[in-house]
Amino acid sequence: MHKIALQAAAIGIAFSSLTATAAPAQTAEQLYQANCAVCHGAKLEGAIGPTLGEHAWLHGAPTKANLIKIISKGVPEKDMPAWSPALSAPQIALLADYIAANANKKLAAAPAPATAAKPANTDLLSGFTLPKGFRISVYAEGAATARSLAVSDSGIVYVGSRKAGKIYALVPRTDKQSAEVVTVAEGLENPIGVTLLNGALYVGEISRVIRFDNIDKRYAQKPSYEVVKVSLPNDKWHGEKVIKAGPEGKLYIPVGAPCNICDTDDTKSAKIYRMNADGSQLEEIARGVRNTVGFSFHPSTKQLWFTDNGRDELGDNTPSCELNVLTKFGQHFGFPYCHGGVVPDPQFGKGRSCDEFVEPVAKLGPHVAPLGLSFYTGKQFPETYRNNIFVAEHGSWNRSTKIGYTVRFITLYGNKLVSDTAFIDGFLRGDEVVGRPVDVATLADGSLLVSDDYGGRIYRVTYDGK
Repeated sequence: MHKIALQAAAIGIAFSSLTATAAPAQTAEQLYQANCAVCHGAKLEGAIGPTLGEHAWLHGAPTKANLIKIISKGVPEKDMPAWSPALSAPQIALLADYIAANANKKLAAAPAPATAAKPANTDLLSGFTLPKGFRISVYAEGAATARSLAVSDSGIVYVGSRKAGKIYALVPRTDKQSAEVVTVAEGLENPIGVTLLNGALYVGEISRVIRFDNIDKRYAQKPSYEVVKVSLPNDKWHGEKVIKAGPEGKLYIPVGAPCNICDTDDTKSAKIYRMNADGSQLEEIARGVRNTVGFSFHPSTKQLWFTDNGRDELGDNTPSCELNVLTKFGQHFGFPYCHGGVVPDPQFGKGRSCDEFVEPVAKLGPHVAPLGLSFYTGKQFPETYRNNIFVAEHGSWNRSTKIGYTVRFITLYGNKLVSDTAFIDGFLRGDEVVGRPVDVATLADGSLLVSDDYGGRIYRVTYDGK
């Protein structure tokens, strides 16, 4: 079956939307529209997620019993959350009946994936807003599900991906204003993390770390790779691994919590590690980190700064996602006992105090999904941007009103927050999503790159002072 058809057939795409507070009197249709239609279409025809009509059901026959199981437990590797206990058992049973009744019907075809239907760049770019003097352009297109970015000394940008399973090289064209997309490797397991160290490209997959030596000279040759010998959990839920080379030549890699909320203190999960380049001397450096999908080192202090995605199922407006700084090894950042520095967990926070844990530098907002971050070290932008932080907010999937879908600019005084303002708005236009920012990186000329895994694009921001 064609790859797109397989993706469309996967029932595990997220049942995105509201935190369910439905009353028992709601009908199955009302429950579906409130909780499932955003991803699966108002008429079950498919949208971000697959159709729920006739198609190849990859997770078992669409019987009521199996649908109850899928809705209740979710499919974490496909970003579908567990709807129990957010929905009651009777509500889930109503939804299962409703879906089962339509499962063998021929419905209208699902719309083409976002990467297939691209608006004209002039219309796309005119919908963004940036501070005065800044301009945005498309640097590269066709990097499906583009995630983390790593810029080599020669100016080649390496890009991880998610469900595409590919690593890309963005090779600058002669005019330096755009780049050609070259596939370096494919068939990998959600290789979202990329970093460069000693001329080699390191890639974080769910179950392993791999290394492509001498990458700048071999990227176009479908190069071979070596597997780094390191043992890390390979859970699918929050199991994708970013990776970053530290200033001392070691590799830093996080392991997310294999759940929405669970106690992980006595496991290898919900922690950040560092190791030698060959995978040896793996050591824990931070714990209580639910799911960081981006971190960076301060240009002067060399301290590790990282984002963390807050737990779900506590409502639209709590808890806040976080920006944190590690000031000494072994610090605990709260998960699962405290969220956002101030919200005790209703299940695991009993008998604990938020004062026990490191408070976030910044509370970024509820469900905004902050991912990649980077300190600006270029010279093209005004001086106020130097050594301050850009954060890519991927955007909410489980909130009644969408939030995030932006690139933020955060200024600091020491390790204290001074301001948090929008730098790029327009990835969300009304209720229409045109992009989801993932990572940010600076080119040698001081321009800023932003990856978008929704549109498969890499944007470039420049400053002309006008």
